[in-house]
Amino acid sequence: MSRSLAIDHVTRHYDRGDFLALLQRSVAMPTESQEPARLPELQSYLQDFIEPLIAPMDFVSHVYPNPVAGNGPLLVASRIEAESLPTLLIYGHGDVVRGYDAQWRSGLSPWEVVVEGERWYGRGTADNKGQHLINLTALQQVIEARGGCLGFNVKLLLEMGEEAGSPGLRQFCMEHRDELSADVFIASDGPRLSAARPTVFLGSRGAFNFELRVDLRDGAHHSGNWGGLLRNPGIVLANAIASLVDGNGQVQVAGLKPAAMPESVRRALSTIELTPSSPGDPAIDPSWGEPGLTPVERVFAWNTLEVLAFKTGNTDAPISAIPASAIAHCQVRFVAGCDWRTFIAAIEAYLAEQGFPDVRVRQSPGEVLYASRLDPDNAWVRWAIDSLERTTGKPCALLPNLGGSLPNDIFADVLGLPTLWVPHSYPSCSQHAPNEHLLGSIVKEGLQIMAGLYWDLGESGQDVRGEHHENTGLLTVS
Repeated sequence: MSRSLAIDHVTRHYDRGDFLALLQRSVAMPTESQEPARLPELQSYLQDFIEPLIAPMDFVSHVYPNPVAGNGPLLVASRIEAESLPTLLIYGHGDVVRGYDAQWRSGLSPWEVVVEGERWYGRGTADNKGQHLINLTALQQVIEARGGCLGFNVKLLLEMGEEAGSPGLRQFCMEHRDELSADVFIASDGPRLSAARPTVFLGSRGAFNFELRVDLRDGAHHSGNWGGLLRNPGIVLANAIASLVDGNGQVQVAGLKPAAMPESVRRALSTIELTPSSPGDPAIDPSWGEPGLTPVERVFAWNTLEVLAFKTGNTDAPISAIPASAIAHCQVRFVAGCDWRTFIAAIEAYLAEQGFPDVRVRQSPGEVLYASRLDPDNAWVRWAIDSLERTTGKPCALLPNLGGSLPNDIFADVLGLPTLWVPHSYPSCSQHAPNEHLLGSIVKEGLQIMAGLYWDLGESGQDVRGEHHENTGLLTVS
């Protein structure tokens, strides 16, 4: 069996409708991790759907309770051919966001796959059931095509709480580090750069949320009697924010910006262009953000400070009064190489220098999403790009990291793995929204891409592993 015949094998699987039937069974399971009452469905997805799916591939699997009580379980499965062979770790999540049944367009349901032309509608089709099922299906087809021998070992980690912030995942991976040990991590989540362009990304930006608050007095005071006599907390806070980030979106606090952009990152982004992927996409503001950077560099290789919400007084029913307080909820999206633990001190010091002693700064509740990135010059990256381009005949988009955030640092830092993400969705998939969907063309190409990757891993994985160990290129912050 040759590489091309293996790809033909998985293509026929798609053309027969076998993958669509599998996806329909998966989507019918309402695995909403944000709903506590859905815990039985989260357990059932792993035990009654995934385990029977992977058992014929000779996986040995175990479903573990989440180390954080009340959250969805995790599955670890392994398929070991020989200890000397390279080992691949595959990751995915079987939980979904809330269905919002009533908000879907007429004729659609979150718990049923409805095909309309290229679009396959259903909750989880894009995030993440469709994506990890593409990978498992391609693996199954390559095993069959190669007569049951892959030429590498496989481990699988599926969680059921990613949409709730992956509670317990870090602790679980720390406790099961040996069980999850591998040579390379390949998974699928998030969108391609565009529907037509195969994409590989190597990590994600981090996300740090914080609050700015000004409390000047108890109660509001009439703006006619006291205007001009009392400081307005809304105005104080607005000016404080304007000192942190100027009117063109440039961050002014040195401690909130990366020291430099690695040359390998700059080279990787030089071939990337941002174009609208659907008619509803907003136009890019070309002069917004850090000067001297391209729009692509600003979103994939730099830090941004965003105001997510700002409140002073009663915004629903304003009255003629000077409010007593003001609050802003803000966020820093940051790249690898930045230590989020220094951000609060940097903001406090800067505001003090700018004359805003009354502005209090505190980290928002919830977990920080860490930044991590594999060096684009890493041997595994070159191998993956070559494989995708051989399969598709298209130039592959290489993103050093997503502009958004994923728990990539857990795999890169805690498990110490080179991380490759090969997404099978696209920017306008309505992920997390009503009418979520996959594109059939991307499903078909995704199956072919993954079949090619798995074939190539069996053929050249040992050589790539050796080259990687000679020059490890992980850049992480924990």
